[in-house]
Amino acid sequence: MGSASQDLQRLVPGLLATWRGLRREVHRGPRPPPDQLLPDELREVAAAVQRLSLGLTRDRKLAGARYLDDDRLLGAYLLFYWPVSYLQARGILSELPGRPRSALDLGSGPGPVAFAALAAGAAEVVAADRSARALAAARRLASELGEPISTREWDPQKRGGLAGFAGGRRFDLVTLGHVVNELFQGEGAATRRAALLEEALGLLAPGGSVVVIEPALRETSRELLEVRDLLVARGVPIRAPCLFRGACPALVRPTDWCHAERPVEPPPLVDEIGRRAGLRKEAVKMSYLVLAPKDEAWRDPPPGVVFRIVSEPLPSKGRLRYMGCGPDGRKGLALQEKDVTVRNGAFERLLRGDVVEITSVEPRGDGLRLSKESDVRVIAAAGRPVP
Repeated sequence: MGSASQDLQRLVPGLLATWRGLRREVHRGPRPPPDQLLPDELREVAAAVQRLSLGLTRDRKLAGARYLDDDRLLGAYLLFYWPVSYLQARGILSELPGRPRSALDLGSGPGPVAFAALAAGAAEVVAADRSARALAAARRLASELGEPISTREWDPQKRGGLAGFAGGRRFDLVTLGHVVNELFQGEGAATRRAALLEEALGLLAPGGSVVVIEPALRETSRELLEVRDLLVARGVPIRAPCLFRGACPALVRPTDWCHAERPVEPPPLVDEIGRRAGLRKEAVKMSYLVLAPKDEAWRDPPPGVVFRIVSEPLPSKGRLRYMGCGPDGRKGLALQEKDVTVRNGAFERLLRGDVVEITSVEPRGDGLRLSKESDVRVIAAAGRPVP
């Protein structure tokens, strides 16, 4: 994620200029620095970030609300959650099998995922949202940075469907960043969310992808997996992160869920806001799906015993242990510390999201045990396409 963090740092002056344009207060005195907040600005932003954090990840009272129509919350989003969402999207779009030429970002807000699509190679991006204020911020930011983003108002609750909204256009990439979990609450939500994503799949050009990004909370992650299972049952192939083609095994136990994590180096401005708000960001976490059109087949998994690592290292006395999910399902993977060799040494350094090939394993309990004879090879690092 190094290059993504560096790219984000170059966007900070534009984000700050856009944020200052939202404020109704008139600054008196010397012109403020283009990449730093003044003390009173920092206090204002940190307080609003705390409000957003509470309403979106804790009590969830803002989920589905029109919080981006509030200039203070929109401003806090621009300076903290915009960079976080941008880094999340960069970490996922790097898994696409090719470079998209055109993209539609649904529920775009002020455009973090839209800008990530540009960085992924898109020549044109349409940002669509129900908040006119958020779209105005996206346009101003695009103007500040000289980027080709256009905007359209889109309300998923209104009738007419996505096909009518798009007017027959097809896109290489359709994204929904932190949108699906805020739609269609209550009974039947999963069915309605799956229907929306099927509509989004209908907007794809051949070989295109729909990318869904959600918070890494247990509740929202499990809800996304329920939607995944509905889509898989209807014939939708999953490009990433899933190697397993059946009903998601993470839903078997109510305490399990599945999310991704990417280490990042946030820009100093984001780090400063996070410290002040009590929200450090040494990594970004998210749940996600990359969906392929129905007429495509699932890609054959790599040969051999293959797993995507879906946990951090798990505490276990005298053993190295992870959870892996592969073509045969979700299993624990364990290696005794005394059995670490040059051949299996990569097992000590695995990251959540890595896809690994392992040889010489034997069943042990509900998982697999590696030995001194095991070979461990990372065939796709976290955030890279599976060959």
